[in-house]
Amino acid sequence: MSERLGDGRLARLADCFKGLAEPARLRILYTLGRGELTVSQLIEETGLGQANVSKHLQVLRAAGFVDRRKEGLFVYYSLADGDVLQLCDLVSRRVERQAEADLRAFPKGA
Repeated sequence: MSERLGDGRLARLADCFKGLAEPARLRILYTLGRGELTVSQLIEETGLGQANVSKHLQVLRAAGFVDRRKEGLFVYYSLADGDVLQLCDLVSRRVERQAEADLRAFPKGA
């Protein structure tokens, strides 16, 4: 991205990252990476409470990371696309590299 980012675009980008800045939301995203689920199924799969899952799904949906569809009495949630998991994996690899570098710089017992 060589073009200058405008303030509005930077604000939207920051909002997207805010949407990912919660471990429970990341757990929900990775769980949905395996396929579409209802809130009840997400509760069972993640171990999170109903109010927590519902609140986090609202944030993720507002950020554009998840989609929902209604079928009869059930509402199904899914990833809007796989890009968010690719982003998370990229950052996760960066975190792992940093942790390894920290261990080399500050070995245990030194």
